[in-house]
Amino acid sequence: MNAYLGQPKQANSAVSNDQIRKALEVIHDVRSPNKLRQDASHYLEQVKSDDEAPSNGFSLAVDPSQPAVVRHFGLSLLDHAIRHRWSDYTVEQSTALREWELTLAQNLSDHEPVYIRNKIAVIWAEVAKRSWALDWMDMDERLVRLWAGSLASKELVLAILEMISEDVFGHEDAIAGLRSTELNRACIDIFTPMAVLADQFPSRGTSINVRYGDEGWISRMGDLLEWCITQEGNDEARCACAVKVLITLRSVISWVVPKSLSSARMIQRLCQCLSTPNLPIQLAAVDTLHCLYTRSRFSEEDFRELVGPMYMHDTVELIQKLYEWSCVDATDIDEEKYLLSKKLSELVFNIGRLLEERPTMIPIDCGLNAFFRLLMNIAKNNSLQISITSLHVWVKILGSKTLVASAPVSGFIGELLEVCSQRVIKYEALPEDSPNPSIIFLNEDLDTMPERHAFLGNYMRFCKMITERIVQQQPADALLHILSQAEQVISHLYDGEPPFSLQSYSKTSIPFLKLDAQCSIIEAGLKGSVRWLTGPTRETVGHEQEVMLQNLKVWCERILSLNFEDPMVKERVIQLAVGFATGPLKKDARFAFKIFEYILDTKYPDDPNFPAYSEAVKDLQGLCIHELQRLAMKFPDYLITIFDEVERKVSQVSQQVAADDNTRTRYYSILFIITHRAANVDPQPRQARLEAFLQPLVAQWQDTEFTKSLTSFNNFCELLGCGGIQQYVSSRALHEIPDWSAQSLDDEGKALQARMQRALETLPLRATKAFLSVSVEKLEPKSTAHQMAGRLWEKNIPLILPNLLHLISQAHAFHNATNWKDLPSEMSGIVQRILTDRFWQVGISHGSRDEFYAKVGDTKNTVEGLASSIRATVRAVRETGYKLLCYMGLLGEHFYSFKELPQPLSGALFTDACALSTHQMAILVETIRPVIENCPVASRSHFLPPILAGLFEQLDRKVSAEWDNIERRTSTSGGRGGLDEEMRDESVLRQLTYTAVMLVVGLLDPDRPNPTGPGTANGTVRNGIPPVEHGNVRSFILATPEILKPLILFCTHAIRMRDTRSCSFITRVLSSLVPEFDTTGQIDSEVREFLSTEVLKACITSLHDSYFVEMQKDLAQLIASIIIIYTPRTDTPKHILLSLPSMPAEKIEQAIQQLYKAHLNTRQQRAIVLDLLESLRGVSISEQGRIPKPDPKKIRSAMQERYITVDMQDGVKVKERSPDLGGVADMFGQP
Repeated sequence: MNAYLGQPKQANSAVSNDQIRKALEVIHDVRSPNKLRQDASHYLEQVKSDDEAPSNGFSLAVDPSQPAVVRHFGLSLLDHAIRHRWSDYTVEQSTALREWELTLAQNLSDHEPVYIRNKIAVIWAEVAKRSWALDWMDMDERLVRLWAGSLASKELVLAILEMISEDVFGHEDAIAGLRSTELNRACIDIFTPMAVLADQFPSRGTSINVRYGDEGWISRMGDLLEWCITQEGNDEARCACAVKVLITLRSVISWVVPKSLSSARMIQRLCQCLSTPNLPIQLAAVDTLHCLYTRSRFSEEDFRELVGPMYMHDTVELIQKLYEWSCVDATDIDEEKYLLSKKLSELVFNIGRLLEERPTMIPIDCGLNAFFRLLMNIAKNNSLQISITSLHVWVKILGSKTLVASAPVSGFIGELLEVCSQRVIKYEALPEDSPNPSIIFLNEDLDTMPERHAFLGNYMRFCKMITERIVQQQPADALLHILSQAEQVISHLYDGEPPFSLQSYSKTSIPFLKLDAQCSIIEAGLKGSVRWLTGPTRETVGHEQEVMLQNLKVWCERILSLNFEDPMVKERVIQLAVGFATGPLKKDARFAFKIFEYILDTKYPDDPNFPAYSEAVKDLQGLCIHELQRLAMKFPDYLITIFDEVERKVSQVSQQVAADDNTRTRYYSILFIITHRAANVDPQPRQARLEAFLQPLVAQWQDTEFTKSLTSFNNFCELLGCGGIQQYVSSRALHEIPDWSAQSLDDEGKALQARMQRALETLPLRATKAFLSVSVEKLEPKSTAHQMAGRLWEKNIPLILPNLLHLISQAHAFHNATNWKDLPSEMSGIVQRILTDRFWQVGISHGSRDEFYAKVGDTKNTVEGLASSIRATVRAVRETGYKLLCYMGLLGEHFYSFKELPQPLSGALFTDACALSTHQMAILVETIRPVIENCPVASRSHFLPPILAGLFEQLDRKVSAEWDNIERRTSTSGGRGGLDEEMRDESVLRQLTYTAVMLVVGLLDPDRPNPTGPGTANGTVRNGIPPVEHGNVRSFILATPEILKPLILFCTHAIRMRDTRSCSFITRVLSSLVPEFDTTGQIDSEVREFLSTEVLKACITSLHDSYFVEMQKDLAQLIASIIIIYTPRTDTPKHILLSLPSMPAEKIEQAIQQLYKAHLNTRQQRAIVLDLLESLRGVSISEQGRIPKPDPKKIRSAMQERYITVDMQDGVKVKERSPDLGGVADMFGQP
């Protein structure tokens, strides 16, 4: 190659060009054999790497006689040279490349294919990012001269401006990031009119002038837009040009100087676009306005000029008419009009949000009434995705003291309550084929069940918040409206529906859903009334309170007098009644006792012949006990005065209703609550009575036979009633039966089931949980009742803990196949099959949750039913044990101060934890997390090290092994067969990974306060353990190598786990840790070396993986932090970088020096790292062409994404194989 990249070839190029054309024909011909296509691709890649590639590319691209596909490839050669070899070129060579690009732009024909025009724009933008405002000062002049040409030339300029704007301000572009300061300034210079620039930045330097002319591109685009939309006729080219202007304007409108928009009359011009009878122009205009009003800050002048016009009557009327025209019928959805409706609703949301933020800035002559009418119309839209934006705005408006009391808002209160009461119905309980328009729209908008559940949860929350705030402002009128409406619904529950029937009973019947919706609205109203009652006093508040409270009491008593056949309806009415008693009527203890008696008197006969009804009756009984406990916790002082009566009634009911000892224990826990929490009770009799409740439990835990049964695995199996299970499994050869649910259970199997059920009921676990939970729940840590509970349980915990830990340990050991010694070796795999939980998973499992549980119920008398019984028995032991530890943890030092506890506890929880399934491990982590987080400061040094070290060692083993299994299965299956199972396993593994990562995030949060639980005063020695002074738990962990090492090792492995949500959190955690080890201590040196080697390697490897493309920004920031902070102390990061292929030392040294200079600019830091590792960075599969790009109409907006959360990381998952990372493992060889 000569100094000028070689002259563009004419002679002797025919053969080369002909070969290129033939190779392209082979690639694009669907009939070409794979081998031939691969050879052609290989040849074209060689052409790209040739020194003559730029000149070859230009000669191909500039030749109009060449086919378009060949010219496009020529442009690709130029693009490749600029992107990958620019830094190798001399000034003369880079200037030649730039001139070729300018020649191509100037020679562009009006009839060129769009992809040719776009490629030329891409190349221009790539050159601009590297040389504009550096050694290319006349770019703006060149653009203006192009602008003077045809519409096609103007569209080329617009494409160039859009790409430059996106790369400089929108994307995390590495090249633009390297020169962000110069490019930011240059963009503002050329887009802003000179007059505005002089006014807004009078002291701005002019030593570097990159602009041409006084207008600026905002003015030029505005003039072109107005010309396009005001010319007569519906010329297709002009309309397309208008859309292109709007797209470019949308790209820049979030960062341009606001004054430049008002000087160009941009708001008026955009509103003109809304009135243009052209849907693409309207869509683009709405997008642009939406982007403008998502800006975070407007000065007062900018607000008046840019936001104020949107509240004027003519503008609101224009949007209202456009919205009405865009509304579609659920049975005939026009996608483009429906998309316009969605975008308009989001635009109106932003306009409403700005109104709530600055209500005093709104013009006096504006049309607020019309705007609120528009908001109300949007709220009533049958599409909940459109409606939710309006509800969200109403929540904000009703929270504004200025707006909520205004006359325009007050006029819509009734309609709002009506909408909310109609829309709180549980849409997820309606069948998917329901003719309800909202369900049809939901099916159109949301593909997966997790998205739907999350979205509907947000929708219901907004409805409730609106109701609550309205009642808080207008309690009497609003409550009267709500209660009257509810009473009307309750009186006509079965109108138009079949009468109640056991045979056709459903827990989600329409009558129940109607009542549930009304109860939800009433409960929201009750919250609002409580806020009003506890708010500032007014002169008439006393009388208003009396009237309102009396009305509430009368209404509630009237509802309780009604007879309900449906146990689910009864359950909901009881919940509502307790809400009255514990909410606005909480000072009326006598009324609360009426509710208490009403619940005790609630009895529904069970009928096992109708399983759905029978299950509802059991649910009602459980709910009754729970609500009785709530009332006992709220009104212990009144109930203690009539304790004898309460005790007699509770005992009587427990004997009549309770079907087992566990239920009876829960009834007796109500008496325990009253005794424990009542004030002004003689301490000694109280203590004696409380101990009397616990004495039988403690005796069970200390029983000699019980203790003996926990000494071995076989004894434990006998304790659970499944001592003969191994022999049964072996004798029936269950491993040879493919479908257990199709194999009926014989008499011996049924006897095993019954024995396990009886054995579980004899264990003291559930009874202990009942009393321990009510001892600590909903108590302030330093309250009298909490201190009493601590003293009560402190002497009993040492008597319970040894056998409790043995129970948990044996329950974990039950999952370890090596303990099933009586099974033949060929049957060892059956243990996992027996103990793998069946659970319903939204978005993955087939059918609904109810269908899943119905199917489980149908298999009770099959071999699968026996396996389910085994799992349920062991799960109950395991998870109840976890909960007991959590409740004990709430006792503070009364639990944590036992110095003998941590090691046995760690052993019980984690010795066999890896034998648990992924799902079970996630439950363990989530349930034990509060035990870790509630540890008092004084007990950290002896309690946390063995617990956290054991936990993270096992988590690292388990999670890493499971991800390896997923990778192995994916690579061997090649995406064939078992897809549902693989997706389910991967989804559950993501949940475990995320649960573990969030535990790390919580522990290492620098702002996390210390627990406030009860403990000994500083300086006091308790149980032989002196208190240790530390900062927060993060400081403690960083100073404790026993915890820190396994934790950082887990974090390092998590960087490579294929879950971007978890990986993103981990990279941020590690980035926050890097500065902590910048000192000369021994621990700091060891950790620093580990971060500089293993963590850096993991980051680079993930950066190479196309799966982590969306995370490259986070990975680059972590790499930058390690290099900047550690290279002054150690050469290890340099050595790691030098070990990478094709990584010259000079390039690394240059990048390190750039990073030092950019130590305050994180975007530049990331850009430097990404540029340094450009040759190793992964490429997204869409860029590789392996999957099609999504339909723009189906892409969700940021606001729509905000209203949903997805359990599965990417929504509808595209099954993809791991990329071939051959050579990556050897990437870190010796330099």
